[in-house]
Amino acid sequence: MFEKLAFLKHSFLGNPLYDWAAALTMALLVLLVAMVVKWVIKSRLGKALGHFDNRFARILYRVLAATRFTLVLLFALSFALHYLEFPKRVEGILKGVTALSAFIQLGMWLTSALYAAVESTRSSGRFNDNPGAMTNVAAFRFIGAMVVWTLLLLFMLDNLGVNISALVAGLGVGGIAVGLAVQNILGDLFASVSIVVDKPFVLGDFIVVDQFSGTVESIGLKTTRIRSLSGEQIVFSNNKLLGMEIRNYKRMRERRILFRFGVTYQTPADQLEMLPGMVKDIIEAIDTLRFDRAHFCNFGDSSYDFEVVYWVTLADYASYMDAQQRINLQMVRRFAEHGIDFAYPTRTLFITQEPPPDTEQAPPNPS
Repeated sequence: MFEKLAFLKHSFLGNPLYDWAAALTMALLVLLVAMVVKWVIKSRLGKALGHFDNRFARILYRVLAATRFTLVLLFALSFALHYLEFPKRVEGILKGVTALSAFIQLGMWLTSALYAAVESTRSSGRFNDNPGAMTNVAAFRFIGAMVVWTLLLLFMLDNLGVNISALVAGLGVGGIAVGLAVQNILGDLFASVSIVVDKPFVLGDFIVVDQFSGTVESIGLKTTRIRSLSGEQIVFSNNKLLGMEIRNYKRMRERRILFRFGVTYQTPADQLEMLPGMVKDIIEAIDTLRFDRAHFCNFGDSSYDFEVVYWVTLADYASYMDAQQRINLQMVRRFAEHGIDFAYPTRTLFITQEPPPDTEQAPPNPS
């Protein structure tokens, strides 16, 4: 029996065949264990998630789903082949493949865990009443993923023997040139961070920018998108958006309303004097309004002009329009009861008749 296995003592690429067999067996065992663990845990977690909601189980399920067969196979093979004797150049390649596959797979696990945690937080409904916090969570996902991959890249290069200090110094010098080339993109990126941190608006706010208005739908790394009242989506560059005046109506607690009306010049002084009190009674009868003032303010071209100011204690635009409609209808009814007419543009033309010209003739001039 041992004579049949004697061929294993033969060498291949400087290593006995039994060492090759041992290395490949180790690689297959590592691959088999990894795949079996992944399959067993995923299958059990899949069944468990169907019966109860567990945040940790969902995150673990997403992490295991990010395991890639190719990366595990490369790691297992390159790791097992380290036990064989190879030239330094080949050993360097094997070391690089091992580090590359390990760090890439680790990065995929970490980012999957980060994304799963963020999605779990968003779906939990914890921040439904706080859109600003939800914006911070989305920004944290991007920044967290960027930090994870940056650190893993540095660790991988250090593991491969690259001088990290010299590399970082070189990147600092080269970063200036790159920054000048992509300054517009970087400007939008920093503007998005400013929006997240300073919160001039958050998702769901109704804002007015220049002549555009709408509800904020998305705050991205480069652009912010709002849905206008007419239905189309308007896209703003973050850097340009922060350079303009933004009016945020979502944060308006009360709405100040000023409106004017006019009555005809035929209205008697007694009725003019009672009009401010009449309008005040109409406004104070509406629960959502707070009266400020009403005055006879001006002599118009064709009317006595009045100015009224009141506050709507609700920020909703529909509430304001409903209240203004009630005021208008009540004014029409009350004015009609007292015989007061609203003014409209009119002009009065006064015509005078001139006396006829003198028809008496002058006496003839004697010659």
